[in-house]
Amino acid sequence: MIYLTGSSGFVGNSFLNYFKRDNVCVSSRGEEFKIDDAEVVIHLAGKAHDLKNASASQEYYEVNTELTKKVFDAFLASNAKVFMTLSSVKAVADEVQGELTEELIPNPITHYGKSKLFAEEYIFSKVIPEGKRVYVLRPCMVHGPGNKGNLNLLYKLVSKNIPWPLGAFENRRSFCSIDNLMFIFNELIEREDIPSGIYNVADDEPLSTNELIGLMAQAQNRNPKLWNISKKFIERVASIGDKFRLPLSTERLQKLTSSYVVSNAKIKAAIGKPLLVSSREGLLKTFKSFNN
Repeated sequence: MIYLTGSSGFVGNSFLNYFKRDNVCVSSRGEEFKIDDAEVVIHLAGKAHDLKNASASQEYYEVNTELTKKVFDAFLASNAKVFMTLSSVKAVADEVQGELTEELIPNPITHYGKSKLFAEEYIFSKVIPEGKRVYVLRPCMVHGPGNKGNLNLLYKLVSKNIPWPLGAFENRRSFCSIDNLMFIFNELIEREDIPSGIYNVADDEPLSTNELIGLMAQAQNRNPKLWNISKKFIERVASIGDKFRLPLSTERLQKLTSSYVVSNAKIKAAIGKPLLVSSREGLLKTFKSFNN
C-alpha cells in the first residue's frame, strides 16, 4: 500500500494515473497521518513557487517545512519502509553558474527555496532506522499533459504567430518530463539497492528557449518565428523599461534569457537505466496536449 499526500496537484494526480489507484491511500486535509498499513509514503503536498510574489512568506514554511516534518515523523513512527518527497532545485539556488549538482552548497534566496531546504535539513538530521529508505527528490521544471505553467504561457504566444524577439540570446535550461519523474518514483519504490539521499531530477538534455519555441511551432505544424535583434538594442530597451515600468525590464530579460542546467548524473547512476523519454520527446508531448 502507498500512502500519498498532495493528490490534487499536477504531480499527485499524475501519480494516481501512473500507479494503480486501488493500491494508493490518499491523505485528506486535516486528518492525522495514519500510515501504519502503508509500505511506502509519498509526500507531494506543498506550496508551489509563487512567481507573482503574492503569497505570504509564512505560508511556505507552514506547508513546505512544518507539514513535511509531521509526515516524516509519522513515517519514522510507522512500519513503512520507503519515504519519498519532492523538494526543488530552488532549495539550492535561484541562479546557476555552470551545472547544478548535489554537491553544491545550498544558498536559496526565496522563501520558497528556504522552506524546501529547511525540510530537507530536518529529514536528514534524523537517524534513519535500519530497513527504511528515504529519498528527497529535487526536480527542475516539471511538465506534462495537463500542466498549465509558464510553458503554457509561452505556447500561447507562439500560437498567436507572434515572433520571438529574443532569438539572438542563447541559453540552456533543464526540464523534467512527468513520464521520467514517474519512472524514477517507480524505480525507487520497487528497488532496495538504491541508497537513501538527495537526488536531482531532470531530463537528459537542456534546451534553449529558441529550441523550445521550435518544438512549440512543430506541435502546431508551423514554422517558428525568431527575430535575431541585436542584444545591445534589446538590453537598451530593457533599461528603458526599468525607468518607465514597461513589460520588458532588465530583470525580466535576465529571467527569459538566463541558463539553468541541472545534472541528473547521480540519479541515473543509482538507477543504472536510461530515462523513458528524451527531453524533446517529453516536451513535444506536453506541447501537443496544449492543443486540446
